[in-house]
Amino acid sequence: MLENIEFLNKEFFWLLLLLPLALVWYFFKVNRQTAELKISSVQGFKTSSSLWSKLKHLLFVLRLLALALLITALARPRTVDISTKTKTTRGIDIVMAIDVSASMLAKDLVPDRLEALKKVAADFINGRPNDRIGLVEYAGEAFTKTPITSDKNIVLRSLRDIKYNTIIEQGTAIGMGLATSVNRLKDSKAKSKVIILLTDGVNNSGFIDPKTASELAVEYGIKTYTIGLGTNGMALSPIGIRADGSFQYGRAPVEIDEDLLKEIADATGGKYFRATNNRKLAEIYSEINKLETTEVEERKYYNYEEKFRPLVLLALFLVLLEWVLKHTIFRSFV
Repeated sequence: MLENIEFLNKEFFWLLLLLPLALVWYFFKVNRQTAELKISSVQGFKTSSSLWSKLKHLLFVLRLLALALLITALARPRTVDISTKTKTTRGIDIVMAIDVSASMLAKDLVPDRLEALKKVAADFINGRPNDRIGLVEYAGEAFTKTPITSDKNIVLRSLRDIKYNTIIEQGTAIGMGLATSVNRLKDSKAKSKVIILLTDGVNNSGFIDPKTASELAVEYGIKTYTIGLGTNGMALSPIGIRADGSFQYGRAPVEIDEDLLKEIADATGGKYFRATNNRKLAEIYSEINKLETTEVEERKYYNYEEKFRPLVLLALFLVLLEWVLKHTIFRSFV
């Protein structure tokens, strides 16, 4: 409670310096008013009234306390209750298009490309509390994993469920992944619409040309950030399937159509990134997070409650108490 108290007119506390001066003045005044009488014995003067003569100084103490309370009241103590109301003024709708072809199981990232991406993407999603996010999976074909939604738990759960499977047609259909993402965003009313498209290969499948898909993104005002995922040179990648259904790994060249990804990004007003390891991938998503900021309006409401009135009333009570005591109990000693 006390930590919420502030004083509006703190300069009045300088008046508290008068209290020590008043004590000094009172001390000398009492000494000047005390008469001396030399007698052989004071035995006859020792009565119970001597206690009351000492307690008469209580009157001055009451006066000092009243003065201190009035000075504190002049400083205007008050409590402050601050409430904050946050309003998103510019929301962003984001679709993350994720390549789930077999090459995403390559181990040039730890533990592999797909799992490394899922971890970084989850951090990105958690860092966008005011935006709607959707997920698109693509390999040789594309489909919507999660429509754009503000429920981050749904998006994160869907992201965890993304894995390589043999149901989806194999290949890398960048045009299909981009077109499906555009389709999820084209009717969005958000002031900013963004696609983050990630791939580790070249466009070799699908019936929609990537350039046609990027033209659709431009038409609907959708910015596209493209990410090429994979080390430079050779990587430990799936090169075949064993009899038990597990992948056989071997060294294979990393082939990413960077020219295409740059062209898509430039055409839509986005940016192309190359992620060669886990750290670089995390830095890319962090940079995109900074580039696409959501405007948030924060309003603070201050509720002040004045606390000087109880101090004034207590000071008046002490003054009244002093006056009553002075004219009743201590009447004979003042």
